[in-house]
Amino acid sequence: MDLNALFKRQQTYFNSNITKSYEYRYAMLSKLETFMQDEQHAIEEALFQDLHKSAFERYATEVGFCLRTVREAKKNLKKWMKIRKEKTPLAQFGSKSYSMYEPKGVVLIIGPFNYPFQLLVDPLIGAIAAGNTVILKPSEHTPHTEALLKKRFNELFEPEALHVVTGGKETVQSLLELPFDHLFFTGSTTVGKIVYEAAAKHLTPVTLELGGKSPTIIEKTAKLDVAARRIVYGKYLNAGQTCIAPDYIYVDASVQKAFEAELKKVLDAFYPQQSDHLGHIVSKKQLDRLTGLINPDKVIYQYDTEAPLKMSPTVMSDVSWNDAVMQEEIFGPILPILSFKNINEAIQRIKALPKPLALYLFTEDERIMHQVFHELSFGNGAINDTLMQVANPNLPFGGVGNSGFGAYHGEASFEVFSHRKTYMKKSTRFDPKFLYPPYDDQQVRMIKKVLK
Repeated sequence: MDLNALFKRQQTYFNSNITKSYEYRYAMLSKLETFMQDEQHAIEEALFQDLHKSAFERYATEVGFCLRTVREAKKNLKKWMKIRKEKTPLAQFGSKSYSMYEPKGVVLIIGPFNYPFQLLVDPLIGAIAAGNTVILKPSEHTPHTEALLKKRFNELFEPEALHVVTGGKETVQSLLELPFDHLFFTGSTTVGKIVYEAAAKHLTPVTLELGGKSPTIIEKTAKLDVAARRIVYGKYLNAGQTCIAPDYIYVDASVQKAFEAELKKVLDAFYPQQSDHLGHIVSKKQLDRLTGLINPDKVIYQYDTEAPLKMSPTVMSDVSWNDAVMQEEIFGPILPILSFKNINEAIQRIKALPKPLALYLFTEDERIMHQVFHELSFGNGAINDTLMQVANPNLPFGGVGNSGFGAYHGEASFEVFSHRKTYMKKSTRFDPKFLYPPYDDQQVRMIKKVLK
């Protein structure tokens, strides 16, 4: 279908006001929920073909994650859509103030390859709940998931309401030429800048969910065995292809060797050499990029793998800030370890870097917790855990600065695809003359008194 024609068709449909009713939105969400229930096996099979995700990962981080999201949206939709009464200053006596969320219009959602179902469908739920029409662009790097979404969504939904388009860079470039009412992009910072520049030509509001080098600080009071388990889980889930995965470890030098010993034990237990629980790298190109980041002289954990796109969990020790692995977001199963002498040194070093999407801190010291989270800026984070902040729908998820902007999940997803419209209703029973010209000294004194 011609993209310009599709856009205009969705625009006309939105302008008919059909999508604004509670009944329409609820029905669309229900249809999406039924699709996920009925096609769970097919979705999971596509995810396995594209990334060799384990059964646990396929459900917990993709299908099950989105099922919970859509059910939460259906449960809370009426409350989110409700017109809200706001406070009115005494100086505006006789008036009542309100706010309401209205849909933005025709929105575009561009998904990435690492969670090709979740990171497309999760924002879609927010866009539908908010009452928009939607064009979806899945990642071409996960062709099985892309093909499934295109076939089933375009069969289930009318193109004027929701439609999947596929293709590579040329398709994205053509889409970015259209004057969407909102653009939601998940991907790399480099591509995010291109998307942002294109959107600016139409003054299109943008949500950018990017990435960066998310630090994990291990302070000397941390419980190292717990830290090792939670870091290995967060780092090697989806073979490290997670935008909020711990990118590197920044550990107090006094506990570095003890932590590394715990890390090796956990890796042996979680991901032995023949493990089926470690996913694959998405492409040969990405595998070659990752291999180029490894300095063999600094590797303290790694084993040989047989599958073409499978990469061993790799740990590098005594890494410097100048090493290749520290020059870009890793986005793979390589974990570099750097050390610091005191927490102030660590804070100042991280503060000098671009703001990360996530930050993790392992410590038992409340003072350190407060200091780190007070002084460092990052999109989202956790203390004594990794990744789990993203699983709480009550915590808006998003970046800051170089790691993106705008937040979603739960009610925040509804809000990001809505415009909060405000208005005031004023009584006509009285109409004080002192508000109108010509003004005299008494009116000036009165307005100064009213406005203090």
